[in-house]
Amino acid sequence: MRWRPDGPLDVVEPAQLRDARGFSPSLRRYAPPPWLGELVRRFWVPVWSLPPGRSSVQRVLQYPVCQVVVGPDRAELVGPHTGLTTEELRGDGWVVGAMMQPAAGLALAGGPVAELANLRRDLATVAGVDAPALVAAVRGALGTDPAEIARQQEACALLAEALAVLVPVDEEGRLVNAVVEYVEGAREVQRVSQVCEKFGIGERALQRLTRRRIGLSPKWLVQRRRLHDAADLLRAGEHVDLARVAADLGYADQAHFTRDWRAVTGLTPGEFAAEPTADGDETARPASRGPGA
Repeated sequence: MRWRPDGPLDVVEPAQLRDARGFSPSLRRYAPPPWLGELVRRFWVPVWSLPPGRSSVQRVLQYPVCQVVVGPDRAELVGPHTGLTTEELRGDGWVVGAMMQPAAGLALAGGPVAELANLRRDLATVAGVDAPALVAAVRGALGTDPAEIARQQEACALLAEALAVLVPVDEEGRLVNAVVEYVEGAREVQRVSQVCEKFGIGERALQRLTRRRIGLSPKWLVQRRRLHDAADLLRAGEHVDLARVAADLGYADQAHFTRDWRAVTGLTPGEFAAEPTADGDETARPASRGPGA
Protein backbone atom coordinates (compact mmCIF):
# COMPACT_ATOMS: atom_id res chain seq x y z
CA MET A 1 0.00 0.00 0.00
CA ARG A 2 1.34 3.44 -0.92
CA TRP A 3 2.40 5.68 1.96
CA ARG A 4 0.26 8.78 2.42
CA PRO A 5 1.00 11.70 4.73
CA ASP A 6 -1.02 12.64 7.76
CA GLY A 7 -1.87 16.24 8.19
CA PRO A 8 -1.98 18.91 7.13
CA LEU A 9 0.70 20.20 9.48
CA ASP A 10 0.09 23.25 11.64
CA VAL A 11 3.27 25.18 10.80
CA VAL A 12 3.95 28.92 10.95
CA GLU A 13 6.33 29.94 8.18
CA PRO A 14 8.46 33.02 8.96
CA ALA A 15 10.07 32.91 5.51
CA GLN A 16 6.80 33.79 3.76
CA LEU A 17 6.32 37.55 3.60
CA ARG A 18 2.99 37.50 1.66
CA ASP A 19 2.35 40.17 -0.94
CA ALA A 20 2.15 43.90 -0.28
CA ARG A 21 -1.61 43.64 0.37
CA GLY A 22 -1.14 40.88 2.96
CA PHE A 23 -2.49 38.11 0.72
CA SER A 24 -1.09 34.60 0.66
CA PRO A 25 -2.73 31.69 -1.16
CA SER A 26 -4.22 28.71 0.57
CA LEU A 27 -1.26 26.53 1.50
CA ARG A 28 -1.12 23.20 3.31
CA ARG A 29 2.00 21.37 4.43
CA TYR A 30 2.57 17.67 4.97
CA ALA A 31 5.31 15.73 6.75
CA PRO A 32 7.45 13.30 4.72
CA PRO A 33 7.58 9.56 5.43
CA PRO A 34 10.14 8.55 8.09
CA TRP A 35 12.41 6.91 5.54
CA LEU A 36 12.68 10.20 3.64
CA GLY A 37 13.03 12.52 6.62
CA GLU A 38 16.77 13.10 6.20
CA LEU A 39 16.17 14.31 2.65
CA VAL A 40 12.79 16.08 2.74
CA ARG A 41 11.66 18.61 5.36
CA ARG A 42 8.06 18.82 4.24
CA PHE A 43 5.74 18.91 1.27
CA TRP A 44 3.74 22.05 0.52
CA VAL A 45 0.70 22.56 -1.70
CA PRO A 46 -0.55 26.09 -2.50
CA VAL A 47 -3.82 26.55 -4.39
CA TRP A 48 -5.04 29.92 -5.60
CA SER A 49 -7.90 31.51 -7.52
CA LEU A 50 -7.52 35.18 -8.36
CA PRO A 51 -10.13 37.32 -10.15
CA PRO A 52 -9.50 38.42 -13.76
CA GLY A 53 -7.00 41.26 -13.90
CA ARG A 54 -5.72 40.57 -10.39
CA SER A 55 -2.23 39.28 -9.62
CA SER A 56 -0.27 38.61 -6.45
CA VAL A 57 3.50 38.76 -6.10
CA GLN A 58 4.46 36.37 -3.30
CA ARG A 59 7.74 37.07 -1.49
CA VAL A 60 9.84 34.48 0.30
CA LEU A 61 13.04 34.70 2.35
CA GLN A 62 14.34 31.34 1.24
CA TYR A 63 15.86 28.62 3.37
CA PRO A 64 19.35 27.14 2.62
CA VAL A 65 17.84 24.22 0.72
CA CYS A 66 16.69 23.17 -2.72
CA GLN A 67 13.03 22.89 -3.63
CA VAL A 68 11.38 20.41 -5.98
CA VAL A 69 8.29 21.99 -7.55
CA VAL A 70 5.69 20.21 -9.69
CA GLY A 71 3.06 22.22 -11.54
CA PRO A 72 0.33 21.34 -14.04
CA ASP A 73 2.73 21.32 -16.99
CA ARG A 74 6.28 21.27 -15.63
CA ALA A 75 8.55 20.09 -12.83
CA GLU A 76 11.53 22.12 -11.67
CA LEU A 77 14.49 21.91 -9.35
CA VAL A 78 14.92 25.28 -7.62
CA GLY A 79 18.33 26.01 -6.12
CA PRO A 80 18.91 27.93 -2.88
CA HIS A 81 18.50 31.68 -3.38
CA THR A 82 20.73 34.24 -1.74
CA GLY A 83 18.10 36.98 -1.79
CA LEU A 84 14.35 37.39 -1.74
CA THR A 85 12.47 35.23 -4.23
CA THR A 86 9.21 36.32 -5.82
CA GLU A 87 6.50 34.47 -7.70
CA GLU A 88 3.63 36.19 -9.50
CA LEU A 89 0.30 34.38 -9.25
CA ARG A 90 -2.58 34.90 -11.69
CA GLY A 91 -5.85 33.15 -12.39
CA ASP A 92 -6.34 29.64 -11.01
CA GLY A 93 -3.39 27.45 -10.16
CA TRP A 94 -1.56 25.04 -7.90
CA VAL A 95 1.84 23.48 -7.36
CA VAL A 96 3.06 20.57 -5.27
CA GLY A 97 6.46 21.23 -3.73
CA ALA A 98 9.02 19.49 -1.59
CA MET A 99 11.25 21.55 0.66
CA MET A 100 14.37 19.43 0.74
CA GLN A 101 16.87 18.97 3.53
CA PRO A 102 20.38 20.42 3.03
CA ALA A 103 21.68 16.86 2.58
CA ALA A 104 19.69 16.42 -0.64
CA GLY A 105 21.28 19.27 -2.59
CA LEU A 106 24.39 17.49 -3.80
CA ALA A 107 22.47 14.62 -5.40
CA LEU A 108 19.83 16.91 -6.88
CA ALA A 109 22.39 19.31 -8.37
CA GLY A 110 24.65 16.52 -9.60
CA GLY A 111 27.63 18.33 -8.07
CA PRO A 112 28.43 21.21 -5.70
CA VAL A 113 25.21 23.06 -4.90
CA ALA A 114 26.98 26.40 -5.41
CA GLU A 115 26.50 25.73 -9.14
CA LEU A 116 22.72 25.72 -8.63
CA ALA A 117 22.45 28.82 -6.39
CA ASN A 118 19.85 31.31 -7.64
CA LEU A 119 18.94 29.04 -10.57
CA ARG A 120 16.13 26.75 -11.71
CA ARG A 121 16.49 23.57 -13.74
CA ASP A 122 14.14 21.12 -15.33
CA LEU A 123 13.65 18.27 -12.86
CA ALA A 124 14.52 15.88 -15.70
CA THR A 125 18.18 16.77 -15.04
CA VAL A 126 18.03 14.75 -11.78
CA ALA A 127 19.20 11.20 -12.42
CA GLY A 128 16.51 8.58 -11.93
CA VAL A 129 13.55 11.00 -11.95
CA ASP A 130 11.00 10.69 -14.78
CA ALA A 131 9.80 14.29 -14.67
CA PRO A 132 7.11 14.10 -17.41
CA ALA A 133 5.55 11.00 -15.80
CA LEU A 134 5.63 12.69 -12.38
CA VAL A 135 3.88 15.81 -13.72
CA ALA A 136 1.16 13.69 -15.33
CA ALA A 137 0.67 11.58 -12.19
CA VAL A 138 0.45 14.60 -9.86
CA ARG A 139 -1.91 16.41 -12.22
CA GLY A 140 -4.12 13.32 -12.34
CA ALA A 141 -4.10 12.95 -8.55
CA LEU A 142 -5.25 16.54 -7.97
CA GLY A 143 -7.84 16.39 -10.73
CA THR A 144 -10.46 19.12 -10.76
CA ASP A 145 -10.30 19.80 -7.00
CA PRO A 146 -6.67 20.47 -6.03
CA ALA A 147 -7.76 21.96 -2.67
CA GLU A 148 -9.13 18.60 -1.46
CA ILE A 149 -6.89 17.20 1.28
CA ALA A 150 -7.10 13.57 0.14
CA ARG A 151 -6.00 14.55 -3.36
CA GLN A 152 -3.11 16.60 -1.98
CA GLN A 153 -2.01 13.66 0.17
CA GLU A 154 -1.95 11.41 -2.90
CA ALA A 155 0.08 14.00 -4.85
CA CYS A 156 2.61 14.24 -2.00
CA ALA A 157 2.87 10.45 -1.92
CA LEU A 158 3.69 10.41 -5.64
CA LEU A 159 6.38 13.04 -5.14
CA ALA A 160 7.83 11.07 -2.21
CA GLU A 161 8.12 7.97 -4.42
CA ALA A 162 9.94 9.97 -7.10
CA LEU A 163 12.43 11.34 -4.56
CA ALA A 164 13.23 7.88 -3.18
CA VAL A 165 16.09 7.72 -5.71
CA LEU A 166 18.04 10.06 -3.37
CA VAL A 167 18.17 7.58 -0.46
CA PRO A 168 20.41 6.92 1.49
CA VAL A 169 22.05 9.97 3.08
CA ASP A 170 25.82 9.98 3.59
CA GLU A 171 27.65 11.09 6.75
CA GLU A 172 28.56 14.48 5.30
CA GLY A 173 24.89 15.00 4.46
CA ARG A 174 23.91 14.25 8.05
CA LEU A 175 26.53 16.74 9.23
CA VAL A 176 25.25 19.56 7.04
CA ASN A 177 21.69 18.79 8.14
CA ALA A 178 22.82 19.11 11.76
CA VAL A 179 24.70 22.37 11.11
CA VAL A 180 21.71 24.02 9.46
CA GLU A 181 19.30 22.72 12.11
CA TYR A 182 21.53 24.19 14.82
CA VAL A 183 21.78 27.61 13.18
CA GLU A 184 18.05 27.78 12.44
CA GLY A 185 16.99 26.61 15.87
CA ALA A 186 19.16 28.72 18.16
CA ARG A 187 18.62 32.49 18.14
CA GLU A 188 21.73 32.91 20.27
CA VAL A 189 23.89 31.79 17.33
CA GLN A 190 25.07 35.10 15.89
CA ARG A 191 28.63 34.29 14.78
CA VAL A 192 30.15 31.62 12.56
CA SER A 193 32.68 30.87 15.28
CA GLN A 194 29.85 29.54 17.45
CA VAL A 195 28.97 27.01 14.75
CA CYS A 196 32.60 25.96 14.43
CA GLU A 197 32.86 25.45 18.17
CA LYS A 198 29.63 23.45 18.32
CA PHE A 199 30.74 20.96 15.67
CA GLY A 200 34.50 20.99 16.26
CA ILE A 201 35.25 22.17 12.73
CA GLY A 202 37.50 24.94 11.43
CA GLU A 203 36.00 27.95 9.66
CA ARG A 204 37.55 27.13 6.28
CA ALA A 205 36.36 23.53 6.49
CA LEU A 206 32.88 24.77 7.36
CA GLN A 207 32.93 27.14 4.40
CA ARG A 208 33.89 24.29 2.05
CA LEU A 209 31.16 22.08 3.50
CA THR A 210 28.38 24.63 3.13
CA ARG A 211 29.47 25.69 -0.37
CA ARG A 212 29.51 22.08 -1.55
CA ARG A 213 26.32 20.95 0.14
CA ILE A 214 24.08 24.05 0.23
CA GLY A 215 25.78 26.51 -2.10
CA LEU A 216 25.98 29.28 0.49
CA SER A 217 28.35 30.58 3.15
CA PRO A 218 28.11 29.99 6.92
CA LYS A 219 27.74 33.75 7.37
CA TRP A 220 24.70 33.69 5.06
CA LEU A 221 23.14 30.94 7.19
CA VAL A 222 23.37 33.08 10.31
CA GLN A 223 22.15 36.24 8.58
CA ARG A 224 19.16 34.51 6.97
CA ARG A 225 18.10 32.98 10.29
CA ARG A 226 18.22 36.43 11.84
CA LEU A 227 16.03 37.82 9.04
CA HIS A 228 13.52 35.00 9.55
CA ASP A 229 13.44 35.93 13.23
CA ALA A 230 13.03 39.57 12.23
CA ALA A 231 10.00 38.73 10.07
CA ASP A 232 8.31 37.21 13.11
CA LEU A 233 9.14 40.17 15.34
CA LEU A 234 8.04 42.75 12.76
CA ARG A 235 4.62 41.12 12.54
CA ALA A 236 4.04 41.70 16.27
CA GLY A 237 1.75 44.70 15.79
CA GLU A 238 1.36 48.26 14.59
CA HIS A 239 3.84 49.80 17.03
CA VAL A 240 7.00 47.76 16.64
CA ASP A 241 10.05 49.03 18.51
CA LEU A 242 12.66 48.68 15.74
CA ALA A 243 15.57 49.45 18.05
CA ARG A 244 14.42 46.65 20.36
CA VAL A 245 14.04 44.25 17.43
CA ALA A 246 17.59 45.03 16.28
CA ALA A 247 18.94 44.46 19.79
CA ASP A 248 17.01 41.19 20.20
CA LEU A 249 18.55 39.93 16.96
CA GLY A 250 22.08 40.79 18.08
CA TYR A 251 22.68 43.77 15.81
CA ALA A 252 25.01 46.48 17.04
CA ASP A 253 22.39 49.11 16.25
CA GLN A 254 19.17 49.71 14.34
CA ALA A 255 21.00 51.09 11.31
CA HIS A 256 22.83 47.80 10.69
CA PHE A 257 19.58 45.84 10.99
CA THR A 258 17.80 48.22 8.61
CA ARG A 259 20.62 47.88 6.08
CA ASP A 260 20.46 44.06 6.09
CA TRP A 261 16.68 43.91 5.92
CA ARG A 262 16.42 46.46 3.13
CA ALA A 263 19.22 44.86 1.10
CA VAL A 264 17.24 41.61 0.93
CA THR A 265 13.60 42.76 0.85
CA GLY A 266 13.81 46.20 -0.76
CA LEU A 267 11.84 47.62 2.19
CA THR A 268 12.80 49.22 5.45
CA PRO A 269 11.73 47.26 8.55
CA GLY A 270 9.22 50.01 9.30
CA GLU A 271 7.67 49.77 5.84
CA PHE A 272 7.35 46.00 6.16
CA ALA A 273 5.85 46.21 9.65
CA ALA A 274 3.24 48.67 8.35
CA GLU A 275 2.03 46.33 5.59
CA PRO A 276 -1.37 44.66 6.14
CA THR A 277 -1.33 41.12 7.51
CA ALA A 278 -4.47 39.98 5.68
CA ASP A 279 -6.06 40.71 2.34
CA GLY A 280 -9.46 42.33 2.62
CA ASP A 281 -10.51 40.92 -0.77
CA GLU A 282 -11.77 37.48 0.22
CA THR A 283 -12.63 36.62 -3.39
CA ALA A 284 -8.90 36.09 -3.91
CA ARG A 285 -8.70 33.42 -1.21
CA PRO A 286 -9.28 29.72 -1.70
CA ALA A 287 -11.06 27.75 0.99
CA SER A 288 -8.26 26.98 3.47
CA ARG A 289 -5.68 29.05 5.24
CA GLY A 290 -1.94 29.15 5.68
CA PRO A 291 1.03 31.42 5.09
CA GLY A 292 4.23 30.63 3.34
CA ALA A 293 6.02 27.80 1.65
